[in-house]
Amino acid sequence: MWSGRRYHSLDHYLKQTFGEKLYKLSLDGGMTCPNRDGRLSYGGCIFCSADGSGDFSAPVCSGVNDQIEFARKMISDKYNGNRYIAYFQSFTNTYAPVGRLRELFEPVIRRDDIAVLDIATRPDCLEAEKTELIGSLAKIKPVWVELGLQTSDDETARIINRCYPTKQYDTAVKRLHEVGAKVITHMIIGLPGEDREDMINTAKHIADCGSDGIKLQLMHILSGTVLAEMYSRGEFSALSEEEYIDLVCDIISVLPEQMVIHRLTGDGSKDKLIAPLWSCDKRRVLNRINHALKEKDIIQGCSERSVSR
Repeated sequence: MWSGRRYHSLDHYLKQTFGEKLYKLSLDGGMTCPNRDGRLSYGGCIFCSADGSGDFSAPVCSGVNDQIEFARKMISDKYNGNRYIAYFQSFTNTYAPVGRLRELFEPVIRRDDIAVLDIATRPDCLEAEKTELIGSLAKIKPVWVELGLQTSDDETARIINRCYPTKQYDTAVKRLHEVGAKVITHMIIGLPGEDREDMINTAKHIADCGSDGIKLQLMHILSGTVLAEMYSRGEFSALSEEEYIDLVCDIISVLPEQMVIHRLTGDGSKDKLIAPLWSCDKRRVLNRINHALKEKDIIQGCSERSVSR
């Protein structure tokens, strides 16, 4: 089904769809976020560092083509292909006038070395004219839009300062699908106050909305964030490695088998990471997840299939 894997991995999807593995070039569109600049709030979500989500993106240079060349050099030691995913990663990459977005994205998607345009953004920054622009780009090449949902629980969303209701995510997914874009949804495991049921409900909500892919992220506690202050006051506990692995297994079991799992855990900035420190060894964590899936005999969607029967 997935080359011996127990879930629909991004690696398998890329090879089946494009005939090869594609590497991402992490780019910075030079934008901020509406809950950072005061339009909605200040400081961003409580887990965000001052650098935003683009800690691994290329530095903002004179233009995006310079960033692409820089990013290509950064991965040249592990990838010798000639096609890439252009990933606009930092902050909210549709938080600008549509004319500027067109000038930014269209030259990139028309490059011969770019196979996919990948845009990270927020559901509340996808007004009609921006969605239409994404639709026009999707007629040229595949476009992925990554939405930072994190949780489907609006009370948790309030705690983390997400600053938009879950129903806005639901609407954004529907409209993006209508214009031919693929949706990848970010979900955080281990948010303050959430239990297993809350997290399973988020995974099910993402599936019910028809998201094409999902990125699972461990709740990293980084220095200089509001979350770090909460953690130091003892307002919540970081997940243990065993708890996280069990939760990932449970979540995979309820995801539909056609959904692409883009990530099982994430990289935290090691110089800023306060907890959980076990997450620094990402390779070991991934190996343990795969071992647990086999040991528990979990295959993506197995819980949903048993319910449907």
